[in-house]
Amino acid sequence: MQNQEKGITLISLVITIIILLILARSNNSSINRRQWNNRKSRRSKI
Repeated sequence: MQNQEKGITLISLVITIIILLILARSNNSSINRRQWNNRKSRRSKI
């Protein structure tokens, strides 16, 4: 019974890390997109 609990904990840990990586990547891409839009708007004003 104890080995099964360790396996479930390991699987849940891996899934949690994967989800956090996906969220971090999507957050970074939105920040980069905002910076790119700001640069484009500054160039167009000049």
